[in-house]
Formats: sequence, structure tokens, C-alpha cells
Amino acid sequence: MKTIEQLINSEKAKLLHQLFRNEIPDFITFTANTCATIKEEEQAQRANWDNGLMDFDFWLYLVNDAEKRIQQYGVKLYKSSQLFADQLFDGYGAMYMVHCLNLYTTIRQHPNRKFSLAVELLFL
Repeated sequence: MKTIEQLINSEKAKLLHQLFRNEIPDFITFTANTCATIKEEEQAQRANWDNGLMDFDFWLYLVNDAEKRIQQYGVKLYKSSQLFADQLFDGYGAMYMVHCLNLYTTIRQHPNRKFSLAVELLFL
């Protein structure tokens, strides 16, 4: 088994899904809603963008890509940890998904403390 430092984002996401399968549907719904909110508030978000890592257009690309994959795979993402990990946490898309996990567990103050701790341990 790999150490936590050796795991890539998709492997961490697969593990999170396997450990907390019941949490995944609500997280995916939250992520889809976050995508919609970002797109609805695009002008305000663009005006306030201050991320030196990427420009807003790339961020919007990641948002649209996540939304497309959630729509494409739907409930299959709830059932398959491999599909969840491969489609949502592979490559640059993981940046947006980790952002959503952070929002979902910290700002929303997720009631399942173990899930929040697992997210913190794996991704933050």
C-alpha cells in the first residue's frame, strides 16, 4: 500500500469514495450547485478574481468540465469509486474538485466530522 504522500488525487478520491460512499451523492449535488452559482455570478467572480495560479477563464473551463462530467455520468458517480475518481479528480480538474470539497466540509460545516477529517487528511 502507498503512503499518503505517494497517493495522487484520483487515488485519494477513490479512497474517500470507498470510505464514505453515503456522503458522495450530497457532495456531487453540492458541486453541481456550485458550478451553477459560479456561472450565474460569472461577471462578479471574474471582477474579483485574484488567483495568481490561473486566470479566470481556465477556472471557468474547470467548472464547466466538472458540470459536464456530473451531467454525463450522473448516479454512476455515486456507485463507482473508480469512475468518481477518474472523471472528477484526474488532472487539472482535481483543483476545482478539491476546492468544492473544502467548501463542502468547512464553510458548510459538514455534520459528519469523520468525513471532514478525511477530506482534510487527504486533500488539504
